[in-house]
Amino acid sequence: MGGSGLVVRELSVGYGPVRALRRVSLQVPEGSVVTVLGSNGAGKSTLLRAISRTLSFHGGTVTEGEVRLDDRRLDGLAPDRVVAAGVSHVPEGRQVFSRMTVADNLRAGSLGGCRAGRPKALARVHELFPVLAERAQQRAGLLSGGEQQMLAVARALMAVPKVLLLDEPSLGLAPLMAQRIADTVREINEQGTSVLLVEQNAALALRLATRAYVLEVGEVTLSGPAAELAASDEVRRRYLGVVYEDAAADADQVVGRTLTPWKG
Repeated sequence: MGGSGLVVRELSVGYGPVRALRRVSLQVPEGSVVTVLGSNGAGKSTLLRAISRTLSFHGGTVTEGEVRLDDRRLDGLAPDRVVAAGVSHVPEGRQVFSRMTVADNLRAGSLGGCRAGRPKALARVHELFPVLAERAQQRAGLLSGGEQQMLAVARALMAVPKVLLLDEPSLGLAPLMAQRIADTVREINEQGTSVLLVEQNAALALRLATRAYVLEVGEVTLSGPAAELAASDEVRRRYLGVVYEDAAADADQVVGRTLTPWKG
């Protein structure tokens, strides 16, 4: 596993004695969208934190393995140096600076990047999210949930990353707003930024991604082209809410039966 892009190799993570990730390997080729599926507690957020080097803030430690971006090792760097190297992380729950203005949130996002590139980065996020330009002087805490998610993504883009780590960007949003976020993720990728996406809406994630990994209890159990995983029975049953056809047929037979009334 090598070449350009983000490469995670044999990564293991622990929270004290608890093993959260076990020898996880994945790759985000340059210019791609890759998604990680899995149930709650599978280790998806832990994986993104390990890549962005924010794991220690949550009491976790990388115990083995490595992370590289374009053959440069990221494991061992401080979080701000990971941002400078080209990886920005949008954590679950948005986590905007609610008492600061929208403009100041965006300014904070640019601190790890090149000062000369800030005007261009700001123009880009205002083009992607016009509402943020309109509300530049408004406190971030007064934005709607969807607007706060836009701000969180925009703040990460201010550092002009090569790879954007997105953790549950549609969580808690109305379907229409979730689709707007998805459309923006596609546009960000088309502009040249690679995306590693953790998303509870598996159908949405698989439509956006070129490749997908399934994480179960800290281990990769399935991986392949997103279209292939979307068509697999196991993924359809576990993550897309589709039951096997024979199970559906059995259910139809049960519904069609005449039940004898119970007599006590």
